[in-house]
Amino acid sequence: MLVDSHCHLDRLDLAPFNGQLQAALDAARNNGVTQLLCVSIDLEHFPAVLATAEHHPQVYASVGVHPNEREGVDPDVATLVAFAQHPKIIAIGETGLDYYRSEGDLEWQRQRLRTHIAAAKAVHKPLIIHMREASADTLRILREENASEVGGVMHCFTEDWATAQAAMDLNFYISFSGIVTFKTATVLQQVAKQLPLGKMLVETDSPYLAPVPFRGKSNQPAYVRQVAEYIAQLRGISLQTLATATTQNFMDLFNPTPQ
Repeated sequence: MLVDSHCHLDRLDLAPFNGQLQAALDAARNNGVTQLLCVSIDLEHFPAVLATAEHHPQVYASVGVHPNEREGVDPDVATLVAFAQHPKIIAIGETGLDYYRSEGDLEWQRQRLRTHIAAAKAVHKPLIIHMREASADTLRILREENASEVGGVMHCFTEDWATAQAAMDLNFYISFSGIVTFKTATVLQQVAKQLPLGKMLVETDSPYLAPVPFRGKSNQPAYVRQVAEYIAQLRGISLQTLATATTQNFMDLFNPTPQ
């Protein structure tokens, strides 16, 4: 039993599934994926994200605005808190900092992250953190805003062991995507080998970042199995052991209400 702890079902390429999301979810289930977290990246598409979770018992959702989304509505605490009251909303995010794609004065990103942290603390739900070439500032703001009160997950983690330790010290889990299967990801693979199993999640971030052997193709939730199999092999443990641990970690962190 596996959980895809981070996917974007509203953005999947459904052409291989005759345009049917249910077929993609069936493919995931056939690969042992029994629960999925559909993650919001803007408020404009949030209704579609929530509707997907409402219509599929195994799907949960988050509410938040990605740090690279500049054109749409900038969320305030009250708006995020209001949306987070829905029982299918189990996290705030994704939020964070991304200095790779954005240029100029990025104080707006840092303020947006603080807004999400405040909302998460108000509703007592964990954060989904996106962090790219901004680890020092991300960790600093998490500390300053006492984000450890709610914790969360460092999604699609790509940093080194020291950064992983700092995140765990702040009550955050570490989630691995298909990037861990890439030949060039040697530093990340070392993190995956030594990370405590009780602090690990797995994800696809689909439709992005498909794992080997599907790299370069559109990703889908079923492929979280390849991520889990790869890490299990790295660690010299069974897929079942890793699946059981990461599923329990998902339940412990997000506390989804059975549907």
